[in-house]
Amino acid sequence: MIKEKPYRSGETVAGAERSGNRGYLYALGLGPEDLEKPFIGIVNSWSGIHPGHVHLRELAAAVSEGVLAAGGRPFEFNTIAICDGITQGHSGMRFVLPSRELIVDSIEVMVQAHHFDGLVFLAGCDKIVPAMARAAGRLDIPCVFVTGGPARPGFYKGKDYAGYQIREASAKVLSGEISEAEYDEMEQSACSGPGSCPMMGTANTMSCLMEPLGLALPGCGTVHATEAKKLRMAHQSGELVMDLVRKGRCPKDYITRETFLNTLKVDMAIGGSTNSAIHLPAIASEFGIELTKDDFEDASLATPQLANVRPSGKYTLWELDQAGGVPAVMAELGESHLDLDLECVTGQSWREVLQGIHSRDTDVLTTTAAPLHEQGSLCILKGNLAPEGAVIKQSAVHPDMMVHTGPARPFDSEEDAIAAIRAGRIQKGDVIVIRYEGPQGGPGMREMLSATTTLVGSGLGTTTALITDGRFSGSTRGPCVGHVSPEAFAGGPIGLVEEGDMITLDIPGRRLSVDVSDEELERRRARFQLPASKRELCDSPYLQRYSRSVTSVWKGAVLK
Repeated sequence: MIKEKPYRSGETVAGAERSGNRGYLYALGLGPEDLEKPFIGIVNSWSGIHPGHVHLRELAAAVSEGVLAAGGRPFEFNTIAICDGITQGHSGMRFVLPSRELIVDSIEVMVQAHHFDGLVFLAGCDKIVPAMARAAGRLDIPCVFVTGGPARPGFYKGKDYAGYQIREASAKVLSGEISEAEYDEMEQSACSGPGSCPMMGTANTMSCLMEPLGLALPGCGTVHATEAKKLRMAHQSGELVMDLVRKGRCPKDYITRETFLNTLKVDMAIGGSTNSAIHLPAIASEFGIELTKDDFEDASLATPQLANVRPSGKYTLWELDQAGGVPAVMAELGESHLDLDLECVTGQSWREVLQGIHSRDTDVLTTTAAPLHEQGSLCILKGNLAPEGAVIKQSAVHPDMMVHTGPARPFDSEEDAIAAIRAGRIQKGDVIVIRYEGPQGGPGMREMLSATTTLVGSGLGTTTALITDGRFSGSTRGPCVGHVSPEAFAGGPIGLVEEGDMITLDIPGRRLSVDVSDEELERRRARFQLPASKRELCDSPYLQRYSRSVTSVWKGAVLK
């Protein structure tokens, strides 16, 4: 009988009254000596339908070996993982952002029920990484992240491709620019195998940001899914979590508001996804920290973009990793931009970690003396069309569209807008408005990737703007404004826009406005009614509950 155990799991296994509990653990094939060890939960989001996660069982095995080698007892359990790429352009995308809430809640339930002493998180893609980061803050027990890593680039006719480029090419099939046979070959070549999409989309943005946030080993975010180094880092992470457990070192002991401000600046420097403006505030809230749109804007104005990586640059994540990855980004930013006395997951200061590190390829990873862009990748817009704010990846916008005024072409769904683009009803200079796609109104805040790639593939990506209360894939490029808030369903001005209203997008001026007087907007508000198609939400009980409980996107779209 185990009389005492100086860890959280002691509540599960120690004492005469816990004999039944121990019996069930013995039924797993464990021995008494195993029950004396720290219990480490390996939170695995492996999924057989998700290419970004299909390899995680192998990484979990390496983590287990590391835990065992360091004297712990690993227990692997699963949570869900939706592939954004497979859900694009149809109703399935409504469930993607809401899945973040299920993931963090499911982890809390498993960890608190079984009293794990430490955790290793395994995830690689868009909502799963931030959900697990939220769990790290909520649970506040020793933990380490192992991110799944990017996929190697795919190749077609000697040119490397990513998934978003296939979508853009679909419009070229309709125009006859490429044949169906060429398109078939392209789509079978572009995605090379396991791993997250090989560009700075949401998956790789959030994976990279786990490093400055202090949850993943330095360098882990850009090490590719198929590299042996990823297995070594998984083993090392298993050993590290045991060290953290023995020291009692928990995330809230060292992750502070200043840590999040560092992370925002790294986000801007790597050309991060607009979705980080949803996920970072949500993660921060679990740490008792508030991140606002002004924090994003301040970071953008103060931080140059250094990573010349797609979709707002030239290269893939493979080249960024070869250039030094996130540690090299942080080293190039240096103490003039970052607080290097903050700690990484190992307990070392970033000043110690970054000694001797620098960019190994200044075309892929530029320097602060000659940055890719003088400002960070994201830009926060305000105005009478977005009183609470909106976001755009300014580094992915053609110079001719940094300031643009054009007539509004409003649509009440992504499908309606795509149909209009494909039918040739959108002209150069138009401003497409897609509304009722926010967290409440969607419900679920779909990504508008199918709309943006159709726009780019139709040759309108440098002449036509798109604004929405929905959001975008991290692979989106062009004058595309998302997160317009308040959303239309909640009574936001975007729901009052009418055909032909003149809309101005002014990125240098940080402004998004419609040329309609306040008095006219109030008249429209007085007679406003939800479209018939939006008066009853979808038939999903989960999404109905989500719609009733979700907060504003600028509060992280978390549930009340």
